[in-house]
Amino acid sequence: MWKVAALSAAVFLSGCANNVLPPSDVTKMTSMKDGEYQYQIGTDDVLSVFVWHNPDVSGDYAVRPDGKISMALTQPILAAGKTAEQLADDVTEALSEYIKNPKVTVMVKSAVGSVSAQVRIVGDAVKPVSIPYRHGMTLMDLMIQVGGMSKYADGNDAVLVRIENGEPKEYEIRIDDLMVDADLEANVDLKPGDVIRIPEAWF
Repeated sequence: MWKVAALSAAVFLSGCANNVLPPSDVTKMTSMKDGEYQYQIGTDDVLSVFVWHNPDVSGDYAVRPDGKISMALTQPILAAGKTAEQLADDVTEALSEYIKNPKVTVMVKSAVGSVSAQVRIVGDAVKPVSIPYRHGMTLMDLMIQVGGMSKYADGNDAVLVRIENGEPKEYEIRIDDLMVDADLEANVDLKPGDVIRIPEAWF
């Protein structure tokens, strides 16, 4: 609980951050090395489970509020917090009691994401929104996805809050320079769990 309180306090802090993130390297396809980030399944995600030669148990399964999926033959299986590969291993183990040498593939068909795998925008001049993090996502990608800011927002006074070593740390970001002036030096890489706070402009 103290981590949640600390993050909330940092997000809504009115003072300016003194830390600056390096610009995103637009020459790279992604901001992380291959395999460094793996999506973790969240509640309300829809998963496509394929069991080779067993269409009766193959299909699309929604992750329940308790984080589990309900499949034929097995007890409910915990999915939330796992990667697709980890869940495939668990489904394989569960089905092996009923099917000889099951071959299972799990894919995320529709992603909502766990809280730790989301990027959030809050503030006085924006509608709060959570977006599932995508591998290689940048600040520009996020702003395009949410449709930009309202006319009352002060994008150049925005702050990115990121948990580092268990503590919230604030970074200055310049959304107006990025989205209005196309200053790519203001584009930064995002990480799962980042929170963007956009204050209201003073006219």
